[in-house]
Amino acid sequence: MSNREQQVGYVVKQAQSLLRLRMEEALHRYSLTVSQYSCLHHLLREPGISAAGLARATFMTRQSMNSMLQQLLERGLVERPTRPESGRALPTALTLEGADLLVSAQAEVDRVEERMLSGLSPSELLSLTHGLNACVKALED
Repeated sequence: MSNREQQVGYVVKQAQSLLRLRMEEALHRYSLTVSQYSCLHHLLREPGISAAGLARATFMTRQSMNSMLQQLLERGLVERPTRPESGRALPTALTLEGADLLVSAQAEVDRVEERMLSGLSPSELLSLTHGLNACVKALED
């Protein structure tokens, strides 16, 4: 086994990079980037979240998120009030068009994930999931 194969962090990063590349390829037909898809997906799970909350949830800066939200607004995929109801945050939500697009895009992303995991047995998949969750927890603490 070479030194690179023994470096778990390198393999995780390689898998993450290839997963992102394949997702970008799959989402291209919907004119979505992985970041835009992630934003729409998160809005489905947490409608009304602020741009700052979305930025944190999708690993983006606030400035990048605001720019991306503007693009999604122009496409009619999300909606935001012009003024906040209270405080300073503008809640963001999916439009019906955004939700429909997300359903189609999700099917493509699911196929990419199935391809990525196709070489694993059910027990290997369970071990991988537990192992990666343990890595995340260790780095969060």
